[in-house]
Amino acid sequence: MSKNVMIVAGEASGDMYGARVVEEAHRLDSSVRFFGIGGVAMRRAGVETLVDSKEMAVMGLFEIVSHFGVIYRAFKLLKSRLLTDKPDLLILIDYPGFNLRLAAVAKRAGVKVFYYITPQVWAWHSSRARKIARLVDHAAVILPFEAPFFERVGLPVTFVGHPLLEMALPSMSKEAFQDEFGLDHNLRTVGLFPGSRKREIDSLLPVMLESAKLLLERFPDLQYILPLASSVDRETVDRQVSASGVAVTVVEGKNYDVMQACDAIIAASGTVTMEIALFGVPMVIVYKASPLTFAIGIRLLNVEHVGICNIVAGERIVPELLQDEAEPVKIADELTKMLADSKYADSIRRKLLNVRSLLGDSGASRRVARLAMDIMEQGKVK
Repeated sequence: MSKNVMIVAGEASGDMYGARVVEEAHRLDSSVRFFGIGGVAMRRAGVETLVDSKEMAVMGLFEIVSHFGVIYRAFKLLKSRLLTDKPDLLILIDYPGFNLRLAAVAKRAGVKVFYYITPQVWAWHSSRARKIARLVDHAAVILPFEAPFFERVGLPVTFVGHPLLEMALPSMSKEAFQDEFGLDHNLRTVGLFPGSRKREIDSLLPVMLESAKLLLERFPDLQYILPLASSVDRETVDRQVSASGVAVTVVEGKNYDVMQACDAIIAASGTVTMEIALFGVPMVIVYKASPLTFAIGIRLLNVEHVGICNIVAGERIVPELLQDEAEPVKIADELTKMLADSKYADSIRRKLLNVRSLLGDSGASRRVARLAMDIMEQGKVK
């Protein structure tokens, strides 16, 4: 009989990672059926998406409260399907607030729980590690220090490497990309990466555009490019860009081609900063949240850095400007150092590329799919 797997990815990066796992699982066994929460990428991979992850991608206390109805209905639906269409395995991808509650339901129902890309409890809630160990049968982690962290609390865990190593690949040469999108080969390119959520666009894009305007006064040889996430409304971005008076080439998709073409980048904190690090592009990481969300979050933080590339490196390779620090003049000043001092920029590039070597070998998605099959077939990992 074919296997049924419920898989849950509550935001864009999880959708991307989940799709690769599903594709690899189907290479191992084309009869496996996947259903759950995902986005465009997981649907293309053959997942029956009961809820679109775009509806679930919120962050911050106020944003979660305002979307509580949507999230609650999604949870009720997933819980119902999990109990009535009892899957052979539940695969959870990040998104801890939702997924750990669903894991508790699965545990009580006798459904095996496999967590891929575990919650960053080492950064925020180390006390929750034991809770995860109680609810999860096996975890696949993507950062080298996560395996020993979870082993200490008794969670069976496998370090599979980072999935971005197999995914962060441009589709064309830098020159071909520049030609396709009308970029001047003689100008330096600065990327604006404002995030994939509406709140991030609203809070960070105006700041980035104002920073871009200041930089143009200092460096007339700059051009700007902005990759549009699939979850972001193009009209909203175009309106803000137009109002800023700064010429920005907006590209839909092709994130990795954009990164390859950039000399420097302003990026919202998140998965994208690790993607940029893999290309060795100097960047400034920026982050803004509601005052209450930030005040609570900063008190819970157990690590010295916010940017994941800085965390993995164990040092502040690239600057992080958080909350009130994330303002145009300071952002422009940090970019100015990178654009004006080639030795400083080269040092950042070398250190970022060294981070890549710490992330294991390519092939994480294939390893995760194999682990999932082992759990379903034998009840445990070989």
